[in-house]
Amino acid sequence: MDEAQRLYGVVLESLDEEQDAQGLARRAYRSRTQFYRLFRAMIEETPVAMRRRLLLERAAWQLSHTQLSVTDISLHANYGSLEAFARAFRKAFRVSPSLYRRMGATYNHLHATNGIHHHSGKGYTKGVGQFMDLFDIFSGQESWHTRRLLDLAKTLTDEQLDRPLNNQVKVFPWDSPDQSMRQILDRIVATKEVWAAAITGGSMPAMDSAPPAERTPSAMLARLERADAEFHGVLKDVRNRSAWDDMFVDALCEPPETFTFGGMFAHVITFNSYRRMLAMDALRRLGVKVEGFGCPSEYLANLASA
Repeated sequence: MDEAQRLYGVVLESLDEEQDAQGLARRAYRSRTQFYRLFRAMIEETPVAMRRRLLLERAAWQLSHTQLSVTDISLHANYGSLEAFARAFRKAFRVSPSLYRRMGATYNHLHATNGIHHHSGKGYTKGVGQFMDLFDIFSGQESWHTRRLLDLAKTLTDEQLDRPLNNQVKVFPWDSPDQSMRQILDRIVATKEVWAAAITGGSMPAMDSAPPAERTPSAMLARLERADAEFHGVLKDVRNRSAWDDMFVDALCEPPETFTFGGMFAHVITFNSYRRMLAMDALRRLGVKVEGFGCPSEYLANLASA
């Protein structure tokens, strides 16, 4: 067992006990200061913050998979009162415990860069496999093709990026037709940003109203990289657990709604793929040489050649 695993094992084994920072340090046979610094450096989270997060993740799992009362669940999470638990749960999951249960949500992970989560009493799951499955292919090609389009868009002038499209297409019933090359690209990136925020507890990003500095091809590429890190970070864990049917609460909706991870991922891939086809056509009409036609096989061929 390596040192990092031993350190967070101390936290995982403490969930059924009342423990403070000093108590966790004693279990690790270290001083409080030494334990805190080493844990924070190796795990990228403080031991107390991880323990609090894991207790809330376990509480969410109990809400969706057991008949325990909310009061009992709050006690199991080491909260002194139901009110304190409800406040903490709402802050973390953005809905109350009772609404979370009524909505039938089954996904219970909160965003964590270290990838350590509560798994139905099974401890931790960390890391991904080395094989490529359909998730790797579709998620990889979606990001790869979008990056290629943004790189090509860097060769355009502002006038070309904002020139009205001759073949405007209405993609969603709640959106106006994509008006320009810039708007197509911005909406591809924003789609990923919105869903990344929904599954990690982030704030609603600007839709069609980002400042000009955030809508240059280079800025959109940076936005895509940030959104990809959050989006794929959660979905790789979902893939590893074969949890595509798990439901999560999208608190960015008004009122909040639940979606399955598989349905959401298919939605993003489907509509972003369609918009990429529109972007490729718009680039060609602007005189840009665009290779390929957006097929996943092109992404796999690129990986093979690399």
